[in-house]
Amino acid sequence: MSLSKNLLHSRLPLFLLVMALGLGACNEPTAPPPASTLPVAADDMVLVPAGPFIRGSDKTDDSGKQEEYGLVKPLYLDEHPQHTLDLPAFWIDKYEVSNRQYKAFVQARKVPEPFEWSQNGYNLLPERLRATDLESLRWIATEYFKLDIDTRRSGRDELLRLMLADQQVKDTLPVTGISWFEANRYCHWAGKRLPSEAEWEKAARGTDGREFPWGNDWDASLANTGDSEEWDGGMAPVGHYENSRSPYGVYDMAGNAWEWVADWYKPYPGSDYFVAEAFGEKNRVIRGGGSGMGHYALSEFFRSAMRGYAAPDSRNSDVGFRCARDAED
Repeated sequence: MSLSKNLLHSRLPLFLLVMALGLGACNEPTAPPPASTLPVAADDMVLVPAGPFIRGSDKTDDSGKQEEYGLVKPLYLDEHPQHTLDLPAFWIDKYEVSNRQYKAFVQARKVPEPFEWSQNGYNLLPERLRATDLESLRWIATEYFKLDIDTRRSGRDELLRLMLADQQVKDTLPVTGISWFEANRYCHWAGKRLPSEAEWEKAARGTDGREFPWGNDWDASLANTGDSEEWDGGMAPVGHYENSRSPYGVYDMAGNAWEWVADWYKPYPGSDYFVAEAFGEKNRVIRGGGSGMGHYALSEFFRSAMRGYAAPDSRNSDVGFRCARDAED
């Protein structure tokens, strides 16, 4: 399902097909390994220095955009009041967690894979594909990989080459279809943690309270908002938009995948806006805007102060995550 397509409304799931050639999974052991036993790749993280930043906004929907576009969630109100917050230094992933990275977690911990992997061929092990007979390969290439060729005329070598190349492309995409719990477990497995909502916002907008990671002016070409036909599956490779970097050099903090953060969705201190059915310890915050908007890709959805939310056990086709860690770790 996609959060973006109808502003946190779900769509119907795909029909589940079970593949015997897949990665396989079982229930995850209850405790992750100690963080001290896992290496942290500092070159894939950026340091956000200690100090204050501007969080939230005092914006109001004076032009009636909520009514004009039929938006479910009021614009801006949960960002009130704008305030200054001081944070200690922390590290945050430069990129959204990719399919390749999450696949290592699935294989190491034998946890369930994202549902979409069973629908698009990404969960099929290369060695098992190589051992599969030609007719079965042709069926898999058509039904799962959706190869745009006449597979009836293709031989083993061509089919294997195209399917493995497709998997390599998917390696670079952000992992999505992940619940908050699964994202949290991955970060702990990697010796990290989910960023707090405040950390995410500071990493995205810097200390000058900018609207978007790159500045105050909206430019749809700098982010994957879902309007581009370049990305067949809706997601762009992590880090593809070179000019979208935040002041600290963090990529994809506007568009591509929404991102889980650690916090419950609650009003900011001093806010006079409250929605009982949404606030409290029932929804987790997501940030950044997703690429499922398509023609609904309004700039408001990709502002660095914009707050979204979802039930922590939900799995959505445009929600992923990145990790963080304390600077002193």
